[in-house]
Amino acid sequence: MNRKTFLQTSGLLLAGSVMGKASAAEKLLTSDNLDSAPMATANYPLMDLHVHRSAQQTIEDIVAKSKQYGITFGVMDNIAPFRTIKTDADLKAYIDSLKPYPVYIGLQPMVLGWSKDFSAELIAQADYVSMDPHVIPNGNKYGDTLQIWEYATYIDDPDAFMVRNMQHYMDILTGDDPLNIFACPLYLPPSVQRDYYRLWTKERMEQVIEAARSRNIAFEINDLAHTPHEEFILMAKSAGLKFTFGSDTRNQQTGRLDYCKYIADKCQLTEKDFFIPKRKLG
Repeated sequence: MNRKTFLQTSGLLLAGSVMGKASAAEKLLTSDNLDSAPMATANYPLMDLHVHRSAQQTIEDIVAKSKQYGITFGVMDNIAPFRTIKTDADLKAYIDSLKPYPVYIGLQPMVLGWSKDFSAELIAQADYVSMDPHVIPNGNKYGDTLQIWEYATYIDDPDAFMVRNMQHYMDILTGDDPLNIFACPLYLPPSVQRDYYRLWTKERMEQVIEAARSRNIAFEINDLAHTPHEEFILMAKSAGLKFTFGSDTRNQQTGRLDYCKYIADKCQLTEKDFFIPKRKLG
């Protein structure tokens, strides 16, 4: 099972795992009831800055969906030694391949220190950099590098994991690599999602928000994983931080954004609360 298929399933698991503490309104976030959630108002730009090309979805498909749904898309590709973009030549080819199209160009690094391997001038040609915390070096006592979207992610001790997870968040948010958007915040591996509210304490959320505020980093509202939740969004909003929508899709699901629109309306987000890339699209 690949990462995107897993996150689609895991988002439902997460919704179920926190239901015991959810309010009646939050129960709308289950897949059965999202269709009845309030639709988005016109108070914010309808953008999805986390879309991928794939064998199931070409750039032409993405442009067609942009016109069909009235959504502005940002296309991303992964930067990592084990992914497509590994060198300056790879990065230039990626950027050049998207320039002719009316989409934003995003970079999605997967490991810390990635920017040292690329030209700063090339990186600056992208419209934004978005990174999630899903690859955690030394994530358990066995020294495993955890890929936390995988079912088989082995967590030996949830509390010890959260200490390491928080350090990983801080390494990303306060590091030297360029970063505009912190993607999929508060997501947890399947084996500990039942402890979601116990592990994501208010103090930990405040620490994450303050670290993002120190570098003016926006938070992604992830449609696939249904994160983050209302409390976190309202805390970040009060701190003056901005948000983006991200579907993390590469197939027929691109263009839906049901959770994003629901929670944005619930938290009364408006245009001033959103990160918008500076480049004007043709």
